[in-house]
Amino acid sequence: MTYTFKVALIQPTSQREREPNTAFVIEQARVARASGADFIATPEIVGMFEPTRARVMEKARTEADDPSLAAFRALAAELKCWFLVGSLALRADEPGENRLANRSLLIDPAGALAARYDKIHMFDVDIAGDRKYRESESYRPGKRAVLADLPWGRLGMTVCYDLRFPHLYRALAQAGADIITIPAAFTRKTGQAHWHVLMRARAIETGCFIVAPAQCGDHAEGRQTFGHSLVVAPWGEVLADGGTEPGMVMAEIDLARAAEARRMVPSLSHDRPYELDLSATVDKPAPPARRAAGD
Repeated sequence: MTYTFKVALIQPTSQREREPNTAFVIEQARVARASGADFIATPEIVGMFEPTRARVMEKARTEADDPSLAAFRALAAELKCWFLVGSLALRADEPGENRLANRSLLIDPAGALAARYDKIHMFDVDIAGDRKYRESESYRPGKRAVLADLPWGRLGMTVCYDLRFPHLYRALAQAGADIITIPAAFTRKTGQAHWHVLMRARAIETGCFIVAPAQCGDHAEGRQTFGHSLVVAPWGEVLADGGTEPGMVMAEIDLARAAEARRMVPSLSHDRPYELDLSATVDKPAPPARRAAGD
């Protein structure tokens, strides 16, 4: 079994309609495969970047009917490589559900779906100086963490805002993940403050390679994303950074480095049970006595 492979991260500025977004991914994927990529990954909401709830609900299709997914499955089969669709806005499978799934899909070299993961954590935040985001109005949260086997090792699948919940990444690593994907459409403001440090932290904490393809640039309705698609090694080194412009970036992954990092700092096996004691108080010194008037 070989433990070394090349990964390519495609970084688009996706817009509202599927056709130009899909065409850009296909073009970049062919370049990546010609350059030796074995595994190609795209960012979150790569099919259509539609920020208006009414429009995304109208445009969304089921997994079986989504034209971007069909094109990406055909592309993986054409290129004979593993392909991660970072995520698509898909109609959920549950009867009566009026929200979509933000779904990441792993495609094998024959074009078959090897794994699917629905984003668990919804981005419902108010960012000072930016805007309000209410992902849960359009998307329902997933309920399952997902691992998938690649020819080189085991893959843990997450999406964007999941990044801020380290217990998910620890659980994936303890379940055998060597690589964790974090396709994203990180806002420019939060990306400037947190993107690199959080990605490096997740790699260091888990002893995993982090593969994080990202959206970049200016999108519909004034949305701005940070870019900087990253590949981070288990010791925290950034192996590839896509910058802020559309394109593609590549890195070589040697999974022996994950095993080495875990040997040096085996913290994944050092968990201990503990109790959270909320009853403890700290004795405060008594306030000084007040002097009587005239003293």
